[in-house]
Amino acid sequence: LMAGRARLADGMDVVIGIVETHSRKETQALVEGYELIPRRQVDYKGRVLDEMDIDAILARRPALVLVDELAHTNAPGSRHPKRYLDVQEILTHGIDVYTTLNIQHVESLNDVVAQITRVRVRETVPDSVIDQADDIEIIDLTPDDLIKRLEEGKVYFPNTAQRAIENYFSPGNLTALRELALRRTA
Repeated sequence: LMAGRARLADGMDVVIGIVETHSRKETQALVEGYELIPRRQVDYKGRVLDEMDIDAILARRPALVLVDELAHTNAPGSRHPKRYLDVQEILTHGIDVYTTLNIQHVESLNDVVAQITRVRVRETVPDSVIDQADDIEIIDLTPDDLIKRLEEGKVYFPNTAQRAIENYFSPGNLTALRELALRRTA
């Protein structure tokens, strides 16, 4: 969001295709001032799910669209089963995309991540998609900084955060995942 804001300040036409704030005030504040493309609502088993509206983005034709959570699995009935496929379609129309991806979602690292964390991540992005990126910027936090953000409720709600720190986001796991990310982007 901050990189997009810099492009916006440069006069570039930037919109948000989708961002998940998870009701975090810090993230909500970063969204302010952007044009948000309305989400497409999908009815799935009696629940209404919000998904990115590819057609609205293509009709709007911004220079740059911000898309959160590249590894996201779209609701059944969506044009593409995965968000990274949505992004690939947007790119074919000449629209640049800034997106987010956690290291545990890189397909070729799935087995290594499972060995480190003892959790098999199901939402992955093929390496070929990542390799097409013109630029990859790692948002590097030390394990201590990430644990502090977790404890402050800036990543998950407090009850979920404590469980995460004790399990998936233990200091040892975070150190190993961080090293993996630094090696993958080197």
